[in-house]
Amino acid sequence: MAKSGLQKEVLALYRRALRMVKTKPPPAQPKFRLFVQYTFHTNAKSLSPRNVSAIEHLIRKGTRQIELYEDPAVTDCWVSQTMRTWQAANRVPPPSTSPISPQT
Repeated sequence: MAKSGLQKEVLALYRRALRMVKTKPPPAQPKFRLFVQYTFHTNAKSLSPRNVSAIEHLIRKGTRQIELYEDPAVTDCWVSQTMRTWQAANRVPPPSTSPISPQT
């Protein structure tokens, strides 16, 4: 199914946010990933797909926020208890404090 221009913008913003996570220190990456996933999923659930102006507003707001987080000086983020509860309820893997090492 073909995607609309707005859908493509949202997906591009999500990909950019996930790429930003990879630029952060390994101990902080799970927290950034949870922050990104929670933010996108809760905003997606709270809006109607027909509410184009609200979606465009969130795209602009998200773009500005990602630009701030892309700064190399930003090395950690805060994760609320609400985000952790959402993570547990949605079976999102919990953030670990160390990078995952391959099992041999």
